[in-house]
Amino acid sequence: MPEAEESTAFSTLLPVLPSVLPSSPEIWLTDELLFQYQRCQRHAYLELYGDSEQRDPPSDYLAKLRQDSQTHQRHVLTAHPTQHRPKYARRDWAEGAAKTFALMQQGVERISDGVLLLELETGLKLVSCPNLLIKQPGLSIFGDWLYAPADIRLGKRPKLDYQIAVAFHTYVLAMVQGAWPETAWLMLRQRNSYAVDLFNILPRMQEALQDCIQMLSEAAEPEIFISHSRCDLCQWSSHCYEIAQTSRHLSLLPGVTPSRYEHLKAMRLISLEALAQTNPRQLENLPGFGLPVAQRLIWQAQAALQNRAIADFADGDDELLSEQELPTAEVELYFDIEAAPEQNLIYLHGVLVVDRLAQTETFHPLLARSADQEQDVWQQFLELVWRYPDAPIFHFCPYEVQTVRRLGELYGVSSALIERLIERFVDLHERVTRVAILPVESYALKPIARWLGFDWRDAEANGAQSIFWYAQWLETGNVDFLTAILRYNEDDCRATYRVKDWLVEFCRDAAQRP
Repeated sequence: MPEAEESTAFSTLLPVLPSVLPSSPEIWLTDELLFQYQRCQRHAYLELYGDSEQRDPPSDYLAKLRQDSQTHQRHVLTAHPTQHRPKYARRDWAEGAAKTFALMQQGVERISDGVLLLELETGLKLVSCPNLLIKQPGLSIFGDWLYAPADIRLGKRPKLDYQIAVAFHTYVLAMVQGAWPETAWLMLRQRNSYAVDLFNILPRMQEALQDCIQMLSEAAEPEIFISHSRCDLCQWSSHCYEIAQTSRHLSLLPGVTPSRYEHLKAMRLISLEALAQTNPRQLENLPGFGLPVAQRLIWQAQAALQNRAIADFADGDDELLSEQELPTAEVELYFDIEAAPEQNLIYLHGVLVVDRLAQTETFHPLLARSADQEQDVWQQFLELVWRYPDAPIFHFCPYEVQTVRRLGELYGVSSALIERLIERFVDLHERVTRVAILPVESYALKPIARWLGFDWRDAEANGAQSIFWYAQWLETGNVDFLTAILRYNEDDCRATYRVKDWLVEFCRDAAQRP
């Protein structure tokens, strides 16, 4: 689109926000708050109105992510030593904005960690803190130059919420300098700068901003909705989870997505009891349901109310799992991987060898103490599993299969050999979710095994914690971190073993019932 036409299109966004929003108390709406709102409206609300005493301290993994993000930002910024950084007291946005404005007036080439401040007619203040402001040719209130924003993100992909944050910077910047920049950038990890399509993203940003301001101005607390993939790293998760558990909120049921929940609310099915008594035919025509989903959600509510597992015979088979699908052998292997995604590194292959005939259980931790040992432990893994050529290899979720294929290709193992190996793999997550409805909040390994009575020796340990421990080992050389990783991984293998034995018994009992 021609520059003049584009500027005209952008300018139509300028008067909208102040004219439609209610008067508001003094609220400083930062780009970070808007970013949180996109991911969880309740998170943004609690950041402004919540009791800070109810916030969890950041987990070790979250602290690591923040540190990694800051390191990445410093790496990008130090590549351009000519930048200027305004000095101001932490979170003193007014002082930061004044110092940033002064640098813009001077026409410096690059400004890092600046502050842009816009006060709306309602009294609400918009605060934008782009990682970089980059001088460009053009006309602004400063003269024959203007600035364009750039955000530095640790992510590898230009996610929508990243782009909306950059569009917010652009919007506030345009108001401050009296001119729209032609573009704005995301500086991502492992790729060049990504130019944000402002013409398409600005309207989406405006809609999100308008909704966010409406919620915050009215102090309207959003309803809780627990989503483990989104909530696990949130510092308000314990607070929200306690409320959800007390009210037995339907979002704790696997399969209840935000969109499905809205349909259930519209039908006034907001309790476990109401959902458990519903005829699946009442739900099958709702968008995103269908009869199988409706039936499983109802069984899920019944399982939660009765605290028992329910066999899923929905496909009409008399047998839940065949011996081939769930084998029992003299020797069985239970396999779990630990990986550092940032380094694309597999640092531990944990294998529990269960010899039912000899009644022994032996755990083999095949550990790479550094990145250059990945191939060595991969070879050790291959030697171990081919020592038991007839043993099924049980794992939980597809990650282990995907990783074995990737490592086989990476380190030159014939595809025929890899496929022969993978034929022995048995994904217990797939088997469990196919045939059983359990009274759990998630079909991840931990909730299932804990329902079966299995306890991890480190109650708070998880995959993210393992990544943090490994990073600490590399940084400090403290073997206590490796000990914690091995203990956690062994417990994962033993939990997988527990799930397998339970599933065999469950299928046998279900087949014997009339």
